[in-house]
Amino acid sequence: MTNKTVVAQKLLQINAIKINIKQPYTWASGWKSPIYCDNRKILSYPFVRDFIKSELSNLVFSTFNNADLIAGVATAGIPWAVLIADQLKLPCIYVRPVPKAHGLGKQIEGEYLENQNVVVVEDLLSTGKSSLAVVDVLANEKLIVNGVVSIFNYRFNTCLDSFANKGIELRSLSDYEHLVSLLKNEGKVSLEEEKALLNWRANPSDWK
Repeated sequence: MTNKTVVAQKLLQINAIKINIKQPYTWASGWKSPIYCDNRKILSYPFVRDFIKSELSNLVFSTFNNADLIAGVATAGIPWAVLIADQLKLPCIYVRPVPKAHGLGKQIEGEYLENQNVVVVEDLLSTGKSSLAVVDVLANEKLIVNGVVSIFNYRFNTCLDSFANKGIELRSLSDYEHLVSLLKNEGKVSLEEEKALLNWRANPSDWK
């Protein structure tokens, strides 16, 4: 069993990932989806949380070993950025979607210097819009974004293309392909349901 499959299995075990093909979930974007991934639940399971923390830290250390700084995407990426930064003994910042409306009006919280190498941390990548916005904010501050890491990635083609066009490397602990393969191998979905899940990922905006 690959590491990506193990991570998917743990997410299923704590019900962080839910599957419902007959009564799909509605995302904030308005898309109908047969899957809902709530990685915030991991924080309530200490042993799974520790496992994910270690895997993310290892991923950052092995892939982006020149990182000077860890940046969390508000809000769901913040706890993971803090845990990774603590494990690797690196400084940590986080980035809001928009500047704060009061006080100092900051969009980036924490200390940083120009030309530092940054790894962005997100809990989940779907369309990738929030993470791409953070990449732009950091680049505007003359920080060097080495890559983006996440716990789970739907691997939509539009998301992958957007990051590739910016030259930003994406790394995730698990993804949609490994999840569907696990569901099939464990007999949790039929061949027809597997086909429906794969068809949704290919054309998510057309799902009814």
